[in-house]
Order: sequence, then structure tokens, then C-alpha cells
Amino acid sequence: QVHLVESGGGLVQTGGSLRLSCAASGRTFSSYHMGWFRQAPGKEREFVAASPLSGSAPYYADYVKGRFTISRDFAKSTVYLQMNSLKPEDTAVYYCAASGLWSTSAEDFGSWGQGTQVTVSS
Repeated sequence: QVHLVESGGGLVQTGGSLRLSCAASGRTFSSYHMGWFRQAPGKEREFVAASPLSGSAPYYADYVKGRFTISRDFAKSTVYLQMNSLKPEDTAVYYCAASGLWSTSAEDFGSWGQGTQVTVSS
């Protein structure tokens, strides 16, 4: 199992940007597909973005496509989520997760970080 710790959340104005980081330790980072999910109060956890083992051909949810970018630094065992043009509806706790299989479903991700709060004000 891999241990994940998110950071970089905060409060921003509509249209602003944030860069989230997720540091991994434990199992080999390159052995996992990585994903970002988010959960707003009273809402179910939803998929945001995923990066395959190689870091190529990332996949995004439609509501963040063109605004968010997922990337990973294998030397630092870290995955990032660059968020631009933020909207109030992006407000949520953001979680990074690791999976042994390629998936966009939360149930397939066995390792999770504790989450980092992102708040976008209008």
C-alpha cells in the first residue's frame, strides 16, 4: 500500500488558480495509477482526473476539462493537480488516490490521502 498526503488547498476568488500536490511513500510510486477526486459537503465523492502509470494520456471529468491539469513527478514521487479558472462549484475537499488498475471509479482506488480543502468565493 502507498501512503498519500495532499497539500496546496486554500481560499481563492473566482477565476483564480491553485496547484495541489500529493506526496507518495511506501510502495513504488510508478506501480500505481493516480487519481484526483473531490467531495463537497453533503455530496458524493466525484472523479476529477486520473494519470496512468506512465504519466501520459491523462483523463479528465468533463466539468474540469480544459481548466485542470494532472501531472506526476516520478523523481519526487508526487502527483499534481493544477487548477485554473476556478469556479465556486469547484469548492470541495480534494483527495488524491492510488490504484493498481486503470480506473476512474473510487472503489478501485485502494490508497487515499486525507484531503485538502479548496474554497472558491464568488
